Amino acid sequence: MPEETTSRPHIVTCTAPVNIAVVKYWGKRDEDLILPISSSLSVTLHQDQLKTTTTVAISTSFKVDRMWLNGKEEDITHPRLQSCLREIRRLARKRRKDGEPDSTESTGLSHKVHICSVNNFPTAAGLASSAAGFACLVYSLAQAFGVEGDLSGIARQGSGSACRSMYGGFVQWIMGNRDDGKDSIAQQVEPESHWPELRILVLVASAKRKPIGSTSGMQTSVQTSVLLKHRAESVVPHRMDKMIKAVQKRDFAAFAEITMKDSNQFHATCLDTYPPIFYLNSVSQQIIHLVHRYNGHYRESRVAYSFDAGPNAVIFTLQQHVPEFVRVVQHFFPPDTNGEEYAKSRNLFVSLLFQIFFPHETN
Repeated sequence: MPEETTSRPHIVTCTAPVNIAVVKYWGKRDEDLILPISSSLSVTLHQDQLKTTTTVAISTSFKVDRMWLNGKEEDITHPRLQSCLREIRRLARKRRKDGEPDSTESTGLSHKVHICSVNNFPTAAGLASSAAGFACLVYSLAQAFGVEGDLSGIARQGSGSACRSMYGGFVQWIMGNRDDGKDSIAQQVEPESHWPELRILVLVASAKRKPIGSTSGMQTSVQTSVLLKHRAESVVPHRMDKMIKAVQKRDFAAFAEITMKDSNQFHATCLDTYPPIFYLNSVSQQIIHLVHRYNGHYRESRVAYSFDAGPNAVIFTLQQHVPEFVRVVQHFFPPDTNGEEYAKSRNLFVSLLFQIFFPHETN
């Protein structure tokens, strides 16, 4: 970052993608460092449809750090935000100390930051908004302060899944075993160009904020769910191996089966939590039934569903099946032709986004 001799701010703008886990992350062994109880694997979505855009400004005229999300000022003192800010500033100071004799004052490292972040999709509705948000925040701060190298470990401290949004294509989050979390990082399994026929549809069953956030939901599950412990120890390790092989071989049948089974088990874990957590709604359930009926008709897995901590469905399919399945969805969930009340009365507010390809990395 260049020296600032005036109050004119140094500004950096970056974007980051949403990722959808096909082997889910749920549960932490360390709440402060955000270390998971099991590994996970995700697919990064194309930024043409779903992304977070973050602008970071640094200036001598700023008196305090501030942040805005979708036009509304947020609490900058939130522990996870502070963790990311502290770590980026620490690495920037270390880099300056190792490479340059200048003081932090002369390089702007002690100046305050203003952060403006915007999502072009529903926030806190189960579309991994925090993952894209913290990935974008960390990348933007790193660009502004001149920090280089792998940033997934820092993004993880903001939101666990954010470490996976640091890369395009297929990404695994390795759980790691160290107490300090240094080995809990994201790693690209295959690039976005690996499986060009794969397509992703997002069916928005509800844009409302979910009643129970992922953080509190995970804590309750870890404390009360016997199924979660079994899942982490006995199911996920084998499932990760099978999923990585399915991706590498571009075996859609295996990919689809593992994806749907893992989504089902994740939500079974939520039901096994006490008190139980309900993220799916009636529309979600209808989508699940529709997918199985569609696959049953052809006697093969042509589409697969996955639901994160929310009611919105992510549909995986191949290019040749997109037109027909879109028509099927539109037949069973017709567009709202009679106004908002029609959608409310039918409880079928489903909007279809365009097919989503794989993105380039965060930029």
